[in-house]
Amino acid sequence: MRILVTGSNGFVGKRIAADALARGWEAVGLGRAPSPAGPVSAYVRHDLSDPIPPGAVPGRVDAVVHCAALASPWAPPSAFVAANVHGTRHVVNWANAQADAPGRPHLAYVSSSSVLYRDAHQEGLTEDSPVPPDHEQLNAYSRTKRIGERAVEAYEGPWTVLRPRAIFGPGDTVLLPRILRAAQRGVLPVLEPDGAPPIRTDLTYVDTAAHYVLEAIARGARGTYNVTNAEPVYLYPFLLELLARLGARPRLRRVPVGAATALAGAAEWVSAAFLGYAEPPITRFGISVLAHTKTFDVARCLRDLGAPPVSLAEGVERLVAAHG
Repeated sequence: MRILVTGSNGFVGKRIAADALARGWEAVGLGRAPSPAGPVSAYVRHDLSDPIPPGAVPGRVDAVVHCAALASPWAPPSAFVAANVHGTRHVVNWANAQADAPGRPHLAYVSSSSVLYRDAHQEGLTEDSPVPPDHEQLNAYSRTKRIGERAVEAYEGPWTVLRPRAIFGPGDTVLLPRILRAAQRGVLPVLEPDGAPPIRTDLTYVDTAAHYVLEAIARGARGTYNVTNAEPVYLYPFLLELLARLGARPRLRRVPVGAATALAGAAEWVSAAFLGYAEPPITRFGISVLAHTKTFDVARCLRDLGAPPVSLAEGVERLVAAHG
C-alpha cells in the first residue's frame, strides 16, 4: 500500500505517516515546510492553497489521506477558506485526475465533529444527525470543514469522511495548550451552572484517530464515520485531574455562559477590527464547547473499524509522560 498524506508535518498527519510506515506501507508526505518533520517514504513540498501540479507526486498512490487544514478557533475567514476549502478541492481535483491509474485512489478526509455542533447540549450524535447549514455553523473552521466534506462527497472515486472529536495527545497545538494557558493564569472558568447536570464530552487520543484513518483505507470503509475513544467523560473533573498532573492547579470561577459569550464576542470584534485577527483569550466557539455536553454514537466506527487501539486512560498517561 502506498499512500499520500497531506499535512504530514502536522499533529495528526505525523501520526498517520508513522502508523502507515509501521504497517509496512509507503507514506509520501506533503506539506509546506522545506523538509519533513517526521519519517516518511518521500516528501513533496507544496502549499495546497494552489493546485497540485501534474507529476508533483512521484509514482502512483493507492490512497490519499487529506488532513492538511487550518485547525484553529480563530483566524481571518479568508485563511480558513484558502486552507480548508480551496486546499480540499485541490486535493479532490488531483485525485480525480489519476484516472489513468487502475482505479482512482481511496480518499480519506480528516474532517471534524464540529460540523455537527449547535450552541446547545447534544448527546448521542450519529453520522445521520442533521448537519447545521453553513450559515448556522458555529465558526469559520466548522463551516469550511463542512464545505470540504461536500467536496469529498462529490469525488469520483471511493471516499471516507472521518469526524474525530477533540483530538488530544503529545504535540497537540490546538486543544490542550489553550486550556493549559488559561489554567496557568491561576483561574479556570467553569461554564457549568450550579445545579445543572454535569457536562459530558467525548475525546479522541491522537494515535486512536490516526489508527482509524488507516483502518478505513485498509478495510475499504466508505461513507462518514464519527471517531472518538468511545469513553465519554465528565468534562470538568477530567480537566482538573489532567491539569493537576501537568502541574497546574487553578482556582475555579463559575461564570455565567451569557456573560462569557458576550465578552468573547467583544474580544473577537476588537481582534478583527484592530488587531489583525490576533487570537483573543477566548472565543464564542470555545465558550460554547466548554458550556455544553457533546457526546457521539460511534457504533458504526466500532463495527466497521474495530475497537480503539489506545484507551483514554493510556492516552492520558502518554500525554503526562511526554509533558515531563
